[in-house]
Amino acid sequence: MNKKTLSLALFTVVIWASAFPAIRASLQGGYTSAHLILVRFLIASSLFLLYSLLPNVHFHLPNKKDIPRILLLGFVGITLYHCGITFGSQTVTSGTAALFVGSAPIFTTIISVIVLKEKMGAVKWVGLGIGFIGITIVAYGSSGGFALSAGVLFVLMAVIATSVFFVFQKPLLGRYNPIELTAYFTWAGTIPMLLFSPGLLENLQQVTLSAHLSAIYVGVFPAAIAYATWAMALSLGDPGTVSSMMYLESPFTLVIAFIWLGELPQMLSLLGGAIAIGSLLFVHFAEKRKVKKQLLYSNQNKPSIP
Repeated sequence: MNKKTLSLALFTVVIWASAFPAIRASLQGGYTSAHLILVRFLIASSLFLLYSLLPNVHFHLPNKKDIPRILLLGFVGITLYHCGITFGSQTVTSGTAALFVGSAPIFTTIISVIVLKEKMGAVKWVGLGIGFIGITIVAYGSSGGFALSAGVLFVLMAVIATSVFFVFQKPLLGRYNPIELTAYFTWAGTIPMLLFSPGLLENLQQVTLSAHLSAIYVGVFPAAIAYATWAMALSLGDPGTVSSMMYLESPFTLVIAFIWLGELPQMLSLLGGAIAIGSLLFVHFAEKRKVKKQLLYSNQNKPSIP
């Protein structure tokens, strides 16, 4: 990964990590969950619209056959994901929510096996099992017992939604520019959020200035700019290598949430998060080592040219 790709990916991960405490700050400042979701994505949608109108930017209309998939994925990956995170953040700490989201590759793997018929070796199955143990510990640690709270269920919904989104958008990435496709998903996901419009003006009048600033921040940076820089990083580097940077999101969130809000998850949740993310790192590096061995073996057994 070159320096430019690394910088773009690292910038994106830090911005996405800051979204969790920013959402909590907005909620604590008077925003209702529904109105916060609507405001941030009206901002994000407006920014993508302004970008599409720039002189050197040319968005192509989606093919008719792709429109249902774009609308559905926009609803799942934007509407459901952000509703789950925002409603869940009413009772779940920023760090705990980030630990759950950091486990998304586990669900992505399961969906890929079921839907795309991808094969998994023994290492992946072991990593998957360990990861599930970690997720279970995070869930029980954040609930304070063996009954899952509503907040945890909302965040789990978000994790599953984003996993589905990652898997099913793959065919579209080959036909559209990444930023263009992200704009379509954002617009598609914002439309259902208009159901949250009633009472918005009244709520905005009761919100503190700091909460407004936090809402603007999550609308401009995590919901819009960070998606664009992530798309740029993916276009410049290997997707697998770039995506591995996501493992840093949870640690960054824990630090930012502590500095910004003075909050930390329960120790049991931290332990579970460490286990879940550790299992993903174990699988990631085991797979990389396996690929290197295969390449080395194939190079050693190439027939020599006389």
